[in-house]
Amino acid sequence: MSSFKVFDIAGSGMTAQSVRLNTTASNIANANSISSSVEQTYRGRHPVFAAELAEARRMQGEVSGVQVLGIVESDAPLNMEYNPNHPLADENGFIYKPNINVMEEMANMISATRSYETNVNTADAAKKMLIRTLRLGQQQ
Repeated sequence: MSSFKVFDIAGSGMTAQSVRLNTTASNIANANSISSSVEQTYRGRHPVFAAELAEARRMQGEVSGVQVLGIVESDAPLNMEYNPNHPLADENGFIYKPNINVMEEMANMISATRSYETNVNTADAAKKMLIRTLRLGQQQ
């Protein structure tokens, strides 16, 4: 494995976790939104990741990083609340709230932050090892 491949792998991990952080932040920002219909209600979003396997297979099992395949909407049921006095209530007196659990989103945010930090630390450690290797060549 090339010494520089570590930076590609860590970089793809940082990109993936950045997408995860942004998606989670969007979910938290919309957690308390209210609408008058199912169609207009914000639904939680989550990124879908995959390991990049094409090059890994070519390199006989070497891990090649993370790819963001896309962002999907949650299919969990929306939160309906009977509140006939609310200005956004539908004809049956219901308002609709997103299917977001703020505690789960906070846990996702903490997990994504730690994963991002791990990738940063990995890239930093690889950089330090490369610098030490170059210094070995200078001492002769």
